Order: sequence, then structure tokens, then C-alpha cells
Amino acid sequence: MANIGIIGAGSWGIALSILLYNNGNKVTVWSVIEDEIKMLNEKREHERCLPGVKLPDDMVFTTDLEHTIKNAELLVLAVPSVYTRSTSKSMSGYVREGQIIVNVAKGIEENTLKTLTQIIEEEIPCADVAALSGPSHAEEVSRSIPTTCVVAAHSRETAEYIQNIFMSENFRVYTTPDILGVELGGSLKNVIALAAGIADGLGYGDNTKAALITRGITEIARLGIAMGGKIQTFSGLSGIGDLIVTCASMHSRNRRAGILIGKGYSMEDAMKEVNMVVEGVYSAKAARQLAEKYHVDMPIIKEVNEVLFEGKPAATAVKELMLRDKTIEHSDLPWE
Repeated sequence: MANIGIIGAGSWGIALSILLYNNGNKVTVWSVIEDEIKMLNEKREHERCLPGVKLPDDMVFTTDLEHTIKNAELLVLAVPSVYTRSTSKSMSGYVREGQIIVNVAKGIEENTLKTLTQIIEEEIPCADVAALSGPSHAEEVSRSIPTTCVVAAHSRETAEYIQNIFMSENFRVYTTPDILGVELGGSLKNVIALAAGIADGLGYGDNTKAALITRGITEIARLGIAMGGKIQTFSGLSGIGDLIVTCASMHSRNRRAGILIGKGYSMEDAMKEVNMVVEGVYSAKAARQLAEKYHVDMPIIKEVNEVLFEGKPAATAVKELMLRDKTIEHSDLPWE
């Protein structure tokens, strides 16, 4: 049994707290939002994020960050990506040398183009930082529906320690040394899921969705490899696996926001309607900037940005994607 601190009490933080508690660990969940902690303590349920999912009576919910960190052998950082840096700064004075922090959020910081583990390592240089990612909706993990993920760490020892902590009969965990690839796959798939949702909102069908998923993972892998990620990662759980589930499921807030945009909502109104953080909106600009920085062609990412931030009609964006110059699918395959 390990003492585990969950930093962030949103849907994913709560789902993982249940998983880790059921694995026999002592779990403390922290949130900066006092009303959220009060609700969790009184109702033993997150009424907004995971209604109907009951929480154990001896699971601890607190606003005391120092206590949560100092008593933990392992920390799970589960705040939305836009709060990763500010939360890491708040944590930095309490984290011990070598203390493991598992980041489970997905995103890229817009102004620095850093991944979330890079941000955490910058703010908490003494920590041993890892990333957990994959096709894993909180709504399903919280109800013990079979799920597989991958944990990326700098050392095999850390990765296998985290694997042992999280692994259960309903939650299978693989390991990888490719932290960068895992984080890029998890972040960029949210932007492609917005595109898939937009296509749904426009009334397009399965053919369109399949095209977006297939060409989307091509774009993600193209950028990821240019940045130093490994091709195997993008064909795995944090690449095509996470992309499929995020583009196809109504649990996906990115897809739901995209559907609304396809129906004519503004980006701001779509985010309000979804009423949860839509990570793809925050990652879209960063993805486009990375594509420009590394001279990588990412037409879907480009069109999503123009729809979100430049007022381009969604139907026009799809038409322009379809009418781009003719090309070969795999340029490295030889003709006879």
C-alpha cells in the first residue's frame, strides 16, 4: 500500500483516485476550490463531473496542499493543462528530492510550446516526473470498465513502479521511455477530435470521421518524429488509440465542443455549453506554432485554427481540405 496524493479533483483526478483506492492505496485528493472539497466531503460524490459515482468514506479530500504532498509517496498531477504551471509553482516548495509526480493531463503550453512534463520539471526540478496517457475516459475508468494506458518515464524503474501502482484487473498499464511522444500524442489528438466533432456537427458521416482519424494520426506522427518522438508511440495507446476514442466518443468534451461549432456555435459559446475544460482549444494554437517551427505540413491543424480563431466557416474548411493539391499517401514507398 502506498500513500498517494491526487492534485486536482476534476473528473480524471476523481476517477484515478477511485482506481488507486481500489488497488489498496491510501488516497488524499486536493483541490484549490473550497466549494468542491466541501461537496466531496459532504456528498462523497462529484455531482458535476461524475454524478452517481460514490466515493469511499475514508478517502480524504482537502485544500491543504502541503499536507497532501508531504504525506505522499507518489503524486498524481491531474489539473487542467492551463493550470499545470501555476499548480507546479505552488507545489515546488513541498516536493522532496526524487518524489515521483505522474502527470495525467494532456496539453501544450501556448506561449512556450512546452509539454506538461517539461513545465513540471522546470518548476519542480527535484521531482522524478512521468506521464500517464491513453484512451481512458474518466466516466468509464470511474466505473471499472476495462481500460489500457501507457506510462512514460525517464527510467525503467520509475515506469515499472507506477505500472505496479496503477495496474488492476480493469486497468492495464504498459511502459515506454518515450515521454515526448506520449505527451504529443495525448495533446494533439484533442485538436483532431475537435475537427471530428465539427464534421459530425456539419452532418458528415463515418467516411469523413475515418479520414480525419487516419490523416490526423499522420499529422501527429509527422510532427512528433520531427520533434524527437518515436514512430512506435504514435501507432500505440497514446497515439492512434487515444485519437480513436476521443474522436468517436460522446464522453469526449473536445468532440462535443466540435459538434457545437459545426452546428454554428462560436468557440466561446461551445466551451460554455460543454461546461468543462476543452483542452483541444488550448492546444490548437500551440500545435500550429510547432508545425511552423519544425516546418511540418499539418493541414487539419491549420484549418481547425482558422475555424476556432479566424472565423472561417467550418464547411469551407472541410472543402479546402478536400481540394488541396493531389499527393501520394506514403512518399517513402517505391513504385515498381
